[in-house]
Amino acid sequence: MTTARHTIHQTSVIAALLDGVYDGETTVGSLRGRGNFGIGTFEGLDGELILLDDTCYRIRDDGTATVAGDGEGVPYAVVTHFEPHLSFEITGRHTRAEVTALIDEKLGSANYMYAVRVDGVYERMTVRAVHVQRQPYRPLVEATAEQKVTEFTDVSGTVVGFRTPAFEEGLSVPGYHAHVLLDDRRSGGHVLDHVMLRGRVEVCVGTDLHLELPRTPEFARANLDPDDLREQVDKAES
Repeated sequence: MTTARHTIHQTSVIAALLDGVYDGETTVGSLRGRGNFGIGTFEGLDGELILLDDTCYRIRDDGTATVAGDGEGVPYAVVTHFEPHLSFEITGRHTRAEVTALIDEKLGSANYMYAVRVDGVYERMTVRAVHVQRQPYRPLVEATAEQKVTEFTDVSGTVVGFRTPAFEEGLSVPGYHAHVLLDDRRSGGHVLDHVMLRGRVEVCVGTDLHLELPRTPEFARANLDPDDLREQVDKAES
């Protein structure tokens, strides 16, 4: 697959979230100036962030979604101006692992960043969201240990996510990291698992990464290279 150069914009790094850096300088309005598609979180982990079709949504730990104001703070996010370079249909019952395997087959390379949009009908969609955190902040693996899991059945919605190459470990989540917004635009969360009945996949290839690091004392002091980095990411994302 060949394409023109395309930029993915990222605010902070996943290693900073792991170390409890939950405040940042970026706002929702700033993100919307850099893209119309993306995922992230809000200050204090106060909800899962989904940027879809230029509207930013906050999904709290009860699975409910509301529109987020431009002034809301964002400690971590990945966004882009979504341009589909590849699209295809999926029919028949597929698990999340089977869906991502089908996408991988189409990509041709694991060495680029990919923004992935899946508009689908789901037999089951399992999501999570983390309780809002208060200072002094705990590490992410401790915060996610108390996450609330919600399961939706017989729903349709849009999965917003990114496939990140392995060499970006510490910067972002290697492999697939996705959030979902149901078609009612009132529910969703961080995708843990799903069973799809049918859907349409669109992929935007990212060749360039613009990384913005917070200019805060908390970020400057953070341990961004722990010995168990991979284990922490796996625990926090599962």
